[in-house]
Amino acid sequence: MDHATEHIEVEVAYALPQCQFLKRFHVPSGTTIEQAITLSGIREIFTEIDLEKQKMGIFSKLTQPGTILQNGDRVEIYRPLLLDPKEKRRIRLKEKLKK
Repeated sequence: MDHATEHIEVEVAYALPQCQFLKRFHVPSGTTIEQAITLSGIREIFTEIDLEKQKMGIFSKLTQPGTILQNGDRVEIYRPLLLDPKEKRRIRLKEKLKK
């Protein structure tokens, strides 16, 4: 088979508190994370996604937009944290101590 026509299967995932997006589809071998996100059409649905600011990864491991995907990879687009987890724990502890 000609390498230029080989395809791999990937998923693109993005989750919000109220809904999630998961699309499985085929892309040409050599496709990058950023290209797969574009091909998925997710940015037309979730216009707030900003690949310049948001982190992304493959199976929960942070990676760069130019990373070449492998067959079966799940690309994840991460939302920015609203509150640092350590700060969130401090606030909860403070609330408990007030009671």
